[in-house]
Amino acid sequence: MAAALAAAPGRVDDPECPYDPNDAEAVTAFWSKGQVRLPGQRGPQKQPTKIAVTVRYSPEVVEYFKATGDGWQTRMNDALRDYVEQHKAA
Repeated sequence: MAAALAAAPGRVDDPECPYDPNDAEAVTAFWSKGQVRLPGQRGPQKQPTKIAVTVRYSPEVVEYFKATGDGWQTRMNDALRDYVEQHKAA
């Protein structure tokens, strides 16, 4: 580890960095908000968790959504959500 530290540059110039890596106080403040997770552990969900179900759709419906590319299941969910919103009892 000492060799790696010795080989590290003295100053970092990275405009993509979320903080100034040359400012020890900013680095400490940034990483103090971090949480350690073990491999395989998920963090808290940012959106409500979806419910896993098994359903059967006609092949035409599945082929249509799959043909739209990656994210087709999300688009299918959005289409069903729109349907629910439009058909809620007033």
